[in-house]
Amino acid sequence: MESSSAVNALSALAQESRLAVFRTLVQAGAGGVAAGDLAQRLEVPANTLSFHLKILSQAGLVQGRQDGRFVFYSANYEAMNRLVGFLTENCCGGLVSCAPGSAVAAPESRRRRPA
Repeated sequence: MESSSAVNALSALAQESRLAVFRTLVQAGAGGVAAGDLAQRLEVPANTLSFHLKILSQAGLVQGRQDGRFVFYSANYEAMNRLVGFLTENCCGGLVSCAPGSAVAAPESRRRRPA
């Protein structure tokens, strides 16, 4: 992922309502949620939700699909994983995993020696 794409995605998520929309869609799974149901769940007016979905869609984090009269929105998991990967690709200098529960030892030269 390029830095500019990461900035766009992070910028889209840097607003409380949009973050709530995205998290709800992530939890909903690949089937997504109808726009009207999403507005009800989050107690957001439809026009406000539409604005937030547009921003998230432009950032590539959500996608909509028409199904009859309804538009279902879902999280773009591939884009989400690319963003997380971008944020963690240089974690701990890229030498060891920084995942929770992994033991990260300091290099020999930085360890304190007993006095």
